[in-house]
Amino acid sequence: MPTQHELHQKGLRLTPQRELVLKAVRELDHATPEEVHEQVKLAHPGINLSTIYRNLETLENVGLVQHSHLGHGGIRYNAAHDELHAHLNCESCGAMIEVPIEETSHLTQSLLDDYGFHTDLAHLAISGRCEACFAKP
Repeated sequence: MPTQHELHQKGLRLTPQRELVLKAVRELDHATPEEVHEQVKLAHPGINLSTIYRNLETLENVGLVQHSHLGHGGIRYNAAHDELHAHLNCESCGAMIEVPIEETSHLTQSLLDDYGFHTDLAHLAISGRCEACFAKP
C-alpha cells in the first residue's frame, strides 16, 4: 500500500484514487490501464477509466510507475523498480519474462557501435516465442 510519505516525497497528495491506482499497479504488475481500472473498481465502483489514465500519467511523471510496450498489445504499467529490466514476450502464449538489463548489454552496445543508436532501456521489449512454444509443431 502506498504511504502518504511516499507520495509527499514526490510532491503529491495522497488521494483515494491515487492510492488505489498505485496499489493496483503493484499488485497486478505489467497491467493495462483497463486491468488497473477493473481492479480499482472493486474498491471504488464509480471510478472511470479517464481517472485511471490521469493517475497513471501522474504517477509515472513522478517515477512511481513506468510503462512498457509489450508485444502487440497496448501499454502496460508496473511499479518503478530501482533495477531496469527488459521484457521478453512470447507471441504464442503471452508469457512475459523479465530479464536483468545487463543481459542486453551486448545487443545495446552493438546498436550504439554499429548504428549510433542509444537504446531506451526502460522500455526495451523483445518479441518472439518462449522455449515451450518454440518446441511445439
